[in-house]
Amino acid sequence: MSRLEPNRRRAATCALVLAAALAVAASNAAGAAGDDDDLSDKQVEALAEEYLALDGRTDAGRQRQLAILAELDGQPALDARDAKRWRKTFLELAADGPELEKRSGRKWFWEEEERGLYIVGGKTKSPKGLFIGMHGGGVGEGDAANSAAAFGSAASKFKWVGIFPEVLEKTEHGWTDSGTEEFVVDLIECVLRTWKVDPDRVYLGGHSMGGYGTWTLGAHHADSVAGLAPSAGAPTPLLDRGGNQVGVIPGVIPSLRNVRLAIFQSADDPQVPPEANRFAVEELGKARERFGGFDYEYWEVEHNAHDLPPGGARELLEKIADAERDPVPPKVVWQTFLPWKRHFYWLWSEVPDGEALVVAELDREANAIDVTVDGRLADLSLLLDDRLVDLEREVVVRVGGEERWRGVPERTLATLLMTADRCDPGLVFEARVRVLP
Repeated sequence: MSRLEPNRRRAATCALVLAAALAVAASNAAGAAGDDDDLSDKQVEALAEEYLALDGRTDAGRQRQLAILAELDGQPALDARDAKRWRKTFLELAADGPELEKRSGRKWFWEEEERGLYIVGGKTKSPKGLFIGMHGGGVGEGDAANSAAAFGSAASKFKWVGIFPEVLEKTEHGWTDSGTEEFVVDLIECVLRTWKVDPDRVYLGGHSMGGYGTWTLGAHHADSVAGLAPSAGAPTPLLDRGGNQVGVIPGVIPSLRNVRLAIFQSADDPQVPPEANRFAVEELGKARERFGGFDYEYWEVEHNAHDLPPGGARELLEKIADAERDPVPPKVVWQTFLPWKRHFYWLWSEVPDGEALVVAELDREANAIDVTVDGRLADLSLLLDDRLVDLEREVVVRVGGEERWRGVPERTLATLLMTADRCDPGLVFEARVRVLP
């Protein structure tokens, strides 16, 4: 049913993918195809259908996708009207992908294998938003029914359809192990195809290990969510040799700049002591001072042990219920981490495997973008459309204070297709400017 494939590629594989990505750029720069090589609309649609059916998380699937993008990049640039037409076409093709059953109850994502358990709850008729509820657990433990029971009524109250997945393998960090993270991402995409849910009203929440999952997946995929509500769970701490917390696992804190957070913790929690959440909240404060943004509330109480907060899930979710995602925030902070998470708001890296810190800030009046990159990152592109800049005027891109690119961006079929893949209209862009290497 899904294109999910657990896949953690390492340096050698990343080098191959980057080489193919650079070949796409070279093809575009050289104007590989002349007028005689122009593709018909039917040929473009056939390539788009093939691209969308491929699993871009696998090496073979991504290599073929890059070849398709190279072919499309050889086509003439689009004008605004044609870009609008192809945007609609590609989104319609993406919407033809896998869907979920609308009826409430327990389901299997892979029915024949009886694998990928999830529960549908909340408001299933004309929902206004989507809530992904993550259960607690650990090694050998974890049950989607627990999160459905804890959060299902609250999801209904806020008119959200509730999807309550169960981790694929019950490990200490089940939400980021064994392909479960990919499973959750695919569920979100399937919901956007199944219901007319506003993509700007997607929320994640969970208790205990589910709180850890909310922090971590919410940060990795912050461009897909409006609000996060972790309860009695914190992102993985980094400890020194003496056991003192000195940081938070990369890929979490910086990427949360444009997401609403409501974080609950009991001071006497015997299973998840408060220190990890307190430290993470301090890091959010430091990030706010450095980058601006970071809309969060930390809610700590006494004598609540390891229970849901006073008032239950409804009181917690109330704190994020009015949050809406901005898919094109004027400032984006991204700490790269997952090798298959290439697209983050209006940033793209074909090989985001270096735990680099990227800050991109828009100056709409000057039609300019300033970028800084701290750490190792093999490649970086900016994804643009008229929401961000005037595509009819010259755009200036500076990296580290030095001008890296100046020109009028071209609207391309390749950029439209590769960003329509997620079935999320807010994250579809028309033009791409490569700033690294």
